[in-house]
Amino acid sequence: MNQSERRQYLIRALLAEKPEYRDLAIPADETGQRRLLRSLFNVRMPGAIGGDFIAVQDEYLKEAIRKKGVTDYTALKPVEPGLTLWQGDITTLKCGAIVNAANAGMTGCYQPCHNCIDNCIHTFAGMQLRNYCAELMKKQGFEEPTGRAKITPAFNLPCDFVIHTVGPIVSGRLNETHKKQLASCYRSCLTIAENNGVGSIAFCCISTGVFGFPQREAAEIAVRTVKETREKTGSKIEVIFNVFKDEDYEIYREYLG
Repeated sequence: MNQSERRQYLIRALLAEKPEYRDLAIPADETGQRRLLRSLFNVRMPGAIGGDFIAVQDEYLKEAIRKKGVTDYTALKPVEPGLTLWQGDITTLKCGAIVNAANAGMTGCYQPCHNCIDNCIHTFAGMQLRNYCAELMKKQGFEEPTGRAKITPAFNLPCDFVIHTVGPIVSGRLNETHKKQLASCYRSCLTIAENNGVGSIAFCCISTGVFGFPQREAAEIAVRTVKETREKTGSKIEVIFNVFKDEDYEIYREYLG
């Protein structure tokens, strides 16, 4: 199969799972098909899916990521020993682990084509990630508390692992509890990475999107907590601060000197 055939195969298979989608037409153009497929990925609940589907999906996602362009973190220039600032798409970064800013349910974003990092990571990792996370949460029996972290395989992403953490939601004025919770996210991710032998970790800007944490304050906490934790523990883990927006890049560059 070529990429177009894979995409249409996956769309038809997902449409067939839902009787209410029976009469939904598949767009003729590539952009429309890609948007429909991502939407179907996003809304599908955790559950078993056939091996043939997974094989085609994996080939499709790996080719999609290849076309976006993979960046090996070892090719990046650190701003200081052990710390790197990189602006780009975290789903294309080849490193030990990337950090996902998850919600308390921990199974991804179910809003079709939402541009949050949780949606992006689950989309390009594939169906296996949602199912894996669902099993973790089933065993746990309760929602993930703010400030903790869990590690999973990365499946189709170029990194080795995904570390999921739930950041604080700032719906009003920023307070000390929010700050302590965000610092806990960074410490928890570093700890679980160390415990699993991960040599490099890429942090997204946790909680600064729809969770409402002010960008400047979040960056200051991120940089300070990572530096303090590495110094306190003697960790040699390589840390990449990943940003997407120009504004965040300038803020992190300021705090990293």
